[in-house]
Amino acid sequence: MTHLEFHDGIAVLNLGDDENRFSPTLLDEIEADIERALEEGAQGLVTTGGGKFYSNGLDLDWVGAHSDRLEWYVGRVHDLFARVLALPVPTAAAVVGHAFGAGAMLAMSHDFRVMRTDRGFFCLPESDIRIPFTPGMTALLQAKFTPQTAVASMTTGRRFGGADALRFGIVDAVADEDAVTTDAVDLLRPLAGKDRGTLGAIKESMFAGPLAVLRG
Repeated sequence: MTHLEFHDGIAVLNLGDDENRFSPTLLDEIEADIERALEEGAQGLVTTGGGKFYSNGLDLDWVGAHSDRLEWYVGRVHDLFARVLALPVPTAAAVVGHAFGAGAMLAMSHDFRVMRTDRGFFCLPESDIRIPFTPGMTALLQAKFTPQTAVASMTTGRRFGGADALRFGIVDAVADEDAVTTDAVDLLRPLAGKDRGTLGAIKESMFAGPLAVLRG
């Protein structure tokens, strides 16, 4: 279950205490919390987790039990990426633990990322689990990665620890376990007060390509 709280105008959305896989229920909760944060005047959004995972991505058990709804489900996940990518307030992912697959892609949908220094991996395992990226996922990642990082992360299944992720430009900063979320909030504080209309228009223009593919 998600939890939303505010830190001096910055909304902090905790995705949960388990693997935080994107079940339809969790997707509903995340979307509702984002909407609530905006309605209540949030000047920024941080997403985080409460356990050893930021998010383990797609709920493959749900997919296996509902294969006839796969297209709908992938569309829901794409909608979340697009929503965060174009959000009209500054955003940061506090990667407190493992971020795998679509969980890593959610982190990349944010403007900034802070990752735990000593534990947890950022990983795109699609090449090893035989699940190709969708065109929308590819467009999102290529909009955020340098060509070198795209190859290193998308084609190898490599697990990036905090220092490695920082070196490759995947994250913007690293922090100790108890400071990841706080540092992500602090990263957004100087950006509070940006005009939503202007910032939203800038992001729509910056990411027009991946947004068009994600939105289908």
